Amino acid sequence: MVDRERRKAPPPPSRVLERLLNPAQIDTLRSLETFGWELKFVRKPAFGDPIPVIFDGSRQHYAILEKDGSLNENPPFKIRPR
Repeated sequence: MVDRERRKAPPPPSRVLERLLNPAQIDTLRSLETFGWELKFVRKPAFGDPIPVIFDGSRQHYAILEKDGSLNENPPFKIRPR
């Protein structure tokens, strides 16, 4: 008798985070993914809109996706290096 796993693997974390993005941000993200960029996390300020943070493939640069889908490579905050 063959045991089959009925549970599905969870989706990749970046795909789960995409639920917080609007269509313009998702379109920009898809374009940037072809160049190695990826969605790392989404900041959720208490009284503001979610802020998607993306990193380049080498993890040397980061940027945010604005509400209109534009890329902001000079966000108003710093990210601590790991």
